[in-house]
Amino acid sequence: MKKLDAKYMQLAINQARKNFKSLSGGPFGATIVKGGKIIAVACNRVLKNDPTAHAEVEAIRKAAKKLKTYDLSGCLIYSTTEPCLMCFGAIHWARINTIIYGTTINDAKSIGFNELRLSNARLKALGKSKVKIIPRFLRLECKKLFSDWGKLNKKIIY
Repeated sequence: MKKLDAKYMQLAINQARKNFKSLSGGPFGATIVKGGKIIAVACNRVLKNDPTAHAEVEAIRKAAKKLKTYDLSGCLIYSTTEPCLMCFGAIHWARINTIIYGTTINDAKSIGFNELRLSNARLKALGKSKVKIIPRFLRLECKKLFSDWGKLNKKIIY
């Protein structure tokens, strides 16, 4: 695998920050890259009445549309937070080769997000998935999204 590139995670972080103003979803972002080219960037949009509109799923939808295929082999996904069970499944089914994430599921759970405590490593083992997992990439930068989100003066149920 090629060297990880912080600029792709930074795109995901910047996209997640858009939700601080729009409140279309939580502080989560994702970027899909293939061959060094940005294919899709997305943020969480669940607060627009779609519980499946996680950043990773939104990015997969955009990438599949752009590439005109469901098969995203050769792609990497940078996610600000470890993908949940649903997103890990979507990444596996889309045949994305590598997940690079910042904060963990436990980090998200600890600030009140409704996470199932199933790590990507555990899901990979249970499902015998071939996806590569690179955890805690730019974790402190991604974790800052949580602390900044917590400072918002709004009551949001998540």
